[in-house]
Amino acid sequence: MTRAATVSSQTLARRIAQGHGEEPADVVIKGAKLLDLITGGLVDSDIALCGDTIVGTHGRYEGKRIIDASGLVAVPGFIDTHLHIESSLVTPLEFERCVLPHGVTTAICDPHEIANVLGSDAFRYFLACAEAMRMDLRINLSSCVPATHLETAGARLEAADLVPFMDHAKVIGLAEFMNFPGVIHRDPACLDKLEAFSHRHIDGHAPLVRGMDLNAYLAAGIRTDHETTTAEEAREKLAKGMTVLIREGSVSKDLEALIPLISRDASPFLAFCTDDRNPLDIGEEGHLDYMIRTAIARGADMLATYRIASHSAARNFGLFDRGFIGPGKRADIVLVEDLAACSVKQVIAGGRLVEEALFTDRTAVAAVGHGSVKCRPVTPEAFRVKARDGETPVIGVVPGRIITERLAMALPSRDGDALPDLGQDAIKVSVIERHGKSDGPAADMATGFVHGFGMKRGAIASSVGHDSHNLCVVGVDDVAMAAAVNRLIAIGGGFAVADGERVVAELALPVAGLMSEQPFETVRHDLETLRAAAKALGVVLAEPFLQVAFLTLPVIPHLKITDKGLVDVDAFELV
Repeated sequence: MTRAATVSSQTLARRIAQGHGEEPADVVIKGAKLLDLITGGLVDSDIALCGDTIVGTHGRYEGKRIIDASGLVAVPGFIDTHLHIESSLVTPLEFERCVLPHGVTTAICDPHEIANVLGSDAFRYFLACAEAMRMDLRINLSSCVPATHLETAGARLEAADLVPFMDHAKVIGLAEFMNFPGVIHRDPACLDKLEAFSHRHIDGHAPLVRGMDLNAYLAAGIRTDHETTTAEEAREKLAKGMTVLIREGSVSKDLEALIPLISRDASPFLAFCTDDRNPLDIGEEGHLDYMIRTAIARGADMLATYRIASHSAARNFGLFDRGFIGPGKRADIVLVEDLAACSVKQVIAGGRLVEEALFTDRTAVAAVGHGSVKCRPVTPEAFRVKARDGETPVIGVVPGRIITERLAMALPSRDGDALPDLGQDAIKVSVIERHGKSDGPAADMATGFVHGFGMKRGAIASSVGHDSHNLCVVGVDDVAMAAAVNRLIAIGGGFAVADGERVVAELALPVAGLMSEQPFETVRHDLETLRAAAKALGVVLAEPFLQVAFLTLPVIPHLKITDKGLVDVDAFELV
């Protein structure tokens, strides 16, 4: 359960007087119908606000300020229960400008990506941002930095590094425990973290974990999972008391498969999350509002869907002061024109109307992590791969999933080097250590092959490479791969598309090689340019850049690649 700030007697007296109608409320929303989360009915009611708190419903009120919501329906503010703001490619203060208009008034963030680059400084930065933001950003402290021993990260965080941040008012608990083999096999470092947070919320990360393994994992006190990809898997987790966070990100798209779970009976045990979603997809589709309208359009019960987006999410994370429009609750309210379409027209966050003026007087927070790409330029020769006898293991990309297949292909060779094979859609993928941790004169790197991009020429590179965020590049020819990587080194991280020696599109992400300091509108435009440039190379994936980023994630089955080599995730060892 999170700790609420003490409320003064004077503030309590004002709330009581305004709720009782003895004095005008600070703000009154008039004309809206209130969605009753108990019955699903629509209630004609004023909504009275005193500061950041709802003080009156199911009645009529006078107010110092009136918000005319005629023709709209009032629903509780939406809660994203698990996300990495870094994957939005903008800073936290830009992130809220992007998603608050979509009704997301609370977000529970794991700064895992930037923590793998900067360590504890990542927590300090995100907590400073959270204190300056208009939406309520809550933090779960990153549990796995580095995520595994199979990659080189920029930092290492043990239990003793997390505990000093535990009692910050914005901290909920421990973020996704990705090292599920470490939990099941009782790794001492894992047990230290679980012990330190045994009295707090602990998020899970359990892709395909079933049966006795799941029992062991849950026995450690882990409560949630956002890596569930099938209804069958979800039902087992629900039956064992786990809360399933239904995810729809830019790459990981599990909503369609899990919509059959959404019902009024199951709604207390479900929540929504985006995990990783970029500004381009937010601009084109939306955020949690997109999940709500999509679920309802696919036949999900409307009341259950809105409960999951707010009330259930709040209760599962101990945020008992929100998720419901009622007296005493935080004034997070979304006004929609149509419930089924979740067409958001106005948003109130903490009692304040969301409009551009709301963001103008925020306290500035200096960005961190400049100069985090510390490797030297590479040459095309660095990407040579020694040919194997027989078949070569190849990473198989599954569109819309971060789970990858383990394939085997007979690849052509020349002068002892394995070559890409466009006929089989097998191109090169390489990961280069970028944190300056390598012992020798050159960065540690590994090169293999990947299937599923459809690329016919050129290369695309990224400094966003979950979870250690080394440089990752996929390409058809070594010259383009070197050009793309060297451009990222020059600009301090980001995305780059190269065609031969020429870089044809780029997006600089100088904040730890993960985030831009530009407005989200600019980042969205640059992503459109990058996506078009990748498509011109033949790439068929809808979101190629985040797909590149997840090729390096060695906690998601089945075959991945890090700077140390190909990783058999099922065996949890290098190939």
